Formats: sequence, structure tokens, C-alpha cells
Amino acid sequence: MRLAAILGVVLSGCAPPESKCGPSKAQVDFVVDGDTLALVDGTRVRLLLVDTPETTQGKNDCYGQEAKAFTVAKVVGKTIELTYDEASCTDRFGRTLAYVKVDGVEVNAELAKQGLACFLFVKPGGEARQEEFATYAAEAQTNRTGMWGACTVIPCSM
Repeated sequence: MRLAAILGVVLSGCAPPESKCGPSKAQVDFVVDGDTLALVDGTRVRLLLVDTPETTQGKNDCYGQEAKAFTVAKVVGKTIELTYDEASCTDRFGRTLAYVKVDGVEVNAELAKQGLACFLFVKPGGEARQEEFATYAAEAQTNRTGMWGACTVIPCSM
């Protein structure tokens, strides 16, 4: 019995610490658009450093549906890992800002690499990784990957 109590204390110390911005793991309820999701607890999460073409409020920007479909396929109904830039927990709309990982893949980075999102840096959220994401987006644009090869107008780049 005593060993079990000690083991419980030791194992509880191995759990990832929670952030002041939110949980380290959560389940996704639905996807709003390519760069915004809703957790089962109602929290809206905005993916850091990416901006996908719009599919909300009557908009249907070129490659917006593809970006949304990618995010839906990756996260809906799954438990995701969230990491934050502690300098900025929420955006001006009250959405929680985070990097999202599922099945070992960071969704934010994949959106940029696959040409499904533009790079978007709004100080201070994501400052430490802005160069990395700018490079992902620039490479996708140079290689005409995703929207960069399919769309005549890239709304998120304006």
C-alpha cells in the first residue's frame, strides 16, 4: 500500500505542467475554419503564426475549404496537445492562442508547409518561432505548394 502511494506521487510529478494559458491536452469538438477550433469545453483555439483563407461569415476564399478540411481531418474528435507562448494567451477576440499537435504532427507548421496558410505574426504571440514559420510559408510560396500554385489571389497574404 505504501509503495502504491509513493508510486502515485512520483507518477503525478511526470505529468506535463499546465500553462497559465490553458490545458496541455484537450479534445476537439469542431473546427471553425482552417486556423480556429473549438474544444469540447467550449474554448476557441486560434493557431499561432498561421492564417488560413477564410470560410466563415459568408466568405469562401480560394483554398479555404482545403485548409479547413485538412484541420478537420487532423483534429476533430481527437485529443490534442497544446503549447502556448506565455507572452500572449489570447487574441483580441478572446480565442486562446496555441500550437496544436496531434499524433506527433504540429498542425500549425503543417498548414504553412503544405501551402494551406500564410504566415501571420501578431506581437507578441509566437515571437520565438516567427522566423521558422516565415520560412515554411516562403518555401511553400516558392514551390507553388497548395494555394500558392492554385489561387490567383491569396487573400491571407494581403
